[in-house]
Amino acid sequence: MPTDPSRRRPRDDDAYVVDTRRRVKRPDGGPLPGASSANPADPGDHGAPAGHADDDFVVDTRGRRPSTPAAPRERGPREPGRRVRKGRAVLLVVGLLVLAWVAFLVWVPVQAWNSVARVDNIPSGERPVDTSGYNYLLVGSDSRAGLTKAQKKKYATGNAEGQRTDTIMLVHVSDSGGKPVMVSLPRDSYVPIPGHGSNKINAAFAIGGPKLLTETVENVTGVHVDGYLEIGFGGFANLVDAVDGVTLCVPRDMKDKKAGIDLKKGCQNLDGGNALGYVRSRYEDPMGDIGRAARQRQFLGALMKKVATPATVLIPWRYKQTADASAAGLAVGEQTGLMDAYRVLQAMRAVSADQGLSLSVPTADLAYRTPGGSLAVKWDTEKAKALFKALKDDEPLTEPPPGTTVQGATNS
Repeated sequence: MPTDPSRRRPRDDDAYVVDTRRRVKRPDGGPLPGASSANPADPGDHGAPAGHADDDFVVDTRGRRPSTPAAPRERGPREPGRRVRKGRAVLLVVGLLVLAWVAFLVWVPVQAWNSVARVDNIPSGERPVDTSGYNYLLVGSDSRAGLTKAQKKKYATGNAEGQRTDTIMLVHVSDSGGKPVMVSLPRDSYVPIPGHGSNKINAAFAIGGPKLLTETVENVTGVHVDGYLEIGFGGFANLVDAVDGVTLCVPRDMKDKKAGIDLKKGCQNLDGGNALGYVRSRYEDPMGDIGRAARQRQFLGALMKKVATPATVLIPWRYKQTADASAAGLAVGEQTGLMDAYRVLQAMRAVSADQGLSLSVPTADLAYRTPGGSLAVKWDTEKAKALFKALKDDEPLTEPPPGTTVQGATNS
């Protein structure tokens, strides 16, 4: 029995007919004459003339699919992913450069610190109690070690043997929020020296070096010394030259053959030799050793200001040259670490920015005649004790104690 075409399952190669002829209905519901039907059994399809306008339009899809030409690909903006990858690459390069620069900034001082000379400054026996805050002994020695004959002549240092101090300072860094304090101890201060009677404090260094000087300072002040830093003539001058000189306001015309200077009054840039003479000179100073101590604190403030400028820190070769020059003339105590040196530098920098106190120990007589007949500096005992007690107890000092000699560090 033949299968009804309308019920047969279609195959893949069957033709699918799309009839687009208009179906126009008669009033009774049937097709008009000549109209076609989608049903092949519809009588209206029989007898339709070929090529009639209402013929079926057949699409044969057997065995093939209509091919549609690909539309041309429009060029749009660059893919967001590519921009992100490029941005990440730039950030990575910048990050590596920053990391390398930070590593360089850290490596330079560490490398320089490892070359610093070490000295034994730790006193034997009983010492003052170590309280809060940090106290450092900063010494400028007149050691000629490392100076050539030409430099000795240029700087007018002479050829004296042995060791003496031109600068003795106690630097206090507070733990309680107080300002850093730099206190000058005049080298002619008349004080008791353990095992050697009373003498100028400079004699302690000449007799027993850093250890006896530290012990003398601790005994006379009652302050525990946490670290020791010493710089000699050669390192001093080379450091100034490494930063292309320092700007200082000279208070008056200064001519001192023994210090090798002939300076005019006014603000000016001093090279290593003139800066060294400026802080060493005392015979032409009406304040003698006290005036020299004030100039030394003024100079250290100006030097720290110059060292901290972008021109010194951000120029790689100058930064390294400054660090190497600092280390070349520096000697530190065996128990003094890099962080201790950093605290001292920060204290001097604060003083240079008027954020710290620069003082000299209170004095009672600048021309005290010693039993040996020499002239020395005699401290005001009560006022000096009050100052050192405040440092020992880490009491914040916002103003200098009464009787202290104050020296501002600014040079404008």
